[in-house]
Amino acid sequence: MPEHKLLTRNFKRAGQTELAGYEASGGYGMLARALREFTPEALVNFVKESGLRGRGGAGFPTGLKWSFVAKNTGKPTYLLCNADESEPGTCKDRDLIDFDPHLVLEGCLIAAYAIGAHTCYIYARGEFATGAQLLERCIAEARAKGYIGRGILGTGFDCDIHVHRGGGAYICGEETALIESLEGKRGMPRVKPPFPAVVGLYGSPTVVNNVETLAALPRILELGVAAYKALGTEKSPGTKIMSVSGHVRRPGNYEVKMGTPLLELINDLAGGVPAGRSLKAVIPGGSSVPVLPASRCDCLVDFESLQQAGSALGSGGCIVMDDSTDMVWSTVRLLKFYEHESCGKCTPCREGTGWLARIFQRILEGNGKPGDIELVLDICSNIEGNTVCPLGDAAVWPIQSSIRHFRSEWEEAVSGRRRVAAPPWPFAASTGAQA
Repeated sequence: MPEHKLLTRNFKRAGQTELAGYEASGGYGMLARALREFTPEALVNFVKESGLRGRGGAGFPTGLKWSFVAKNTGKPTYLLCNADESEPGTCKDRDLIDFDPHLVLEGCLIAAYAIGAHTCYIYARGEFATGAQLLERCIAEARAKGYIGRGILGTGFDCDIHVHRGGGAYICGEETALIESLEGKRGMPRVKPPFPAVVGLYGSPTVVNNVETLAALPRILELGVAAYKALGTEKSPGTKIMSVSGHVRRPGNYEVKMGTPLLELINDLAGGVPAGRSLKAVIPGGSSVPVLPASRCDCLVDFESLQQAGSALGSGGCIVMDDSTDMVWSTVRLLKFYEHESCGKCTPCREGTGWLARIFQRILEGNGKPGDIELVLDICSNIEGNTVCPLGDAAVWPIQSSIRHFRSEWEEAVSGRRRVAAPPWPFAASTGAQA
């Protein structure tokens, strides 16, 4: 099965990261078209009709999100490009920035025009040093050529773009925590409503869009609504860049049409699991979505199909596990990540993830107790849905689904009949805290 390269078609093309090379491939042509052929309102409706949905995890309709922006407030409107790609298993935004940075910038400018924003901030993950430097250079090139700044391409549209590097906090991938961080505060999510479209950065109307979402805009304008929608399914149009990792022969980013069979992505494009092994489980959308056993992987890569299968498309981080995987070990490893990344604002997440970590430490040390599984599930149910942002849900969904589909492994680990692999990180010495 071949990829369908739309956003990635110019990856590694000679000169693509330079302005001249980007222009040679048609770059900034769709920005010119948007400015000359569309009013902002018409452009919002065009994106609504395309069916583009956010590619950062939630899958919210992009045009609809834009339409919520408060008008005539007397305050500036801001566009924030969320390049804080911190979801374990996901690395597609990094490649979009590294291999086609001007495509990202063009998408930012198109979106800014649509929502009436004259300032855009690209919030880049702290570890993306090379990508941030590349974006800064490309912004300077584009500004010198009249694509960024005042009177863009001879029109009345003004827009500047700035790069802001984060400090490496996973929570700042959540849009309101990102806004707090941009304002110079500790990255912690806000209670919603009000939503950012009404009260966002500096108390002003704000739209936060993911890198992949914004990079799709020039391609949608180029193709037209009908052609773009024809690439995917009715409710999940277009393409999706999937980051495939884990037990596959050819890990990497693959761009496929929405509605592509998950097993074709894994077996045909990523080469399947290593010889002599069989598929055991897949986390299809980054570590924060429920795990699917092999028996449920005969599904499609789109928002609705993966939800029906019991998981989610999320950010597109497809983590593949073969039959050598200890499901208890892998699940505990993920929980430790979320415990570390919890910002501490919400008691259920802050205290619950720590409590779970202590229980799991006992189990890994061979000191499980009868009822531990039920206790773990009870703690998870008290975290799920009870936090300001979805990090609490992200922490417990992998645990709940792992126990649901691989309960026998958990029972063996708790009873001590089978010792789990050594902890995948150096646990702190026992504090004596009740677990």
